Amino acid sequence: MKEQYLQTALTKVEDPRLLINGAAVRAKELARGGRPLIAISPGESVEWLDIALREIAEEKIQILPAS
Repeated sequence: MKEQYLQTALTKVEDPRLLINGAAVRAKELARGGRPLIAISPGESVEWLDIALREIAEEKIQILPAS
C-alpha cells in the first residue's frame, strides 16, 4: 500500500476505521473481478488496496457511516 494514497483517502473519510473497512471491501470486490473506476496504465503493477484507496481519494466511491 502506498502511503500517499492512504493519506489522500483519509482527507475524504472522517473516521479512519470506516476508511479501512470500506477500502478492504472494495479491494475484495476488485480481486473478485470488479472493474476499477480509475484509469490503470497497461502493464502497471498496482495492488487491489491501492486501487481502492485511489478510488476513494478521487471520489469515485464514497464511504458513508451506517445509518
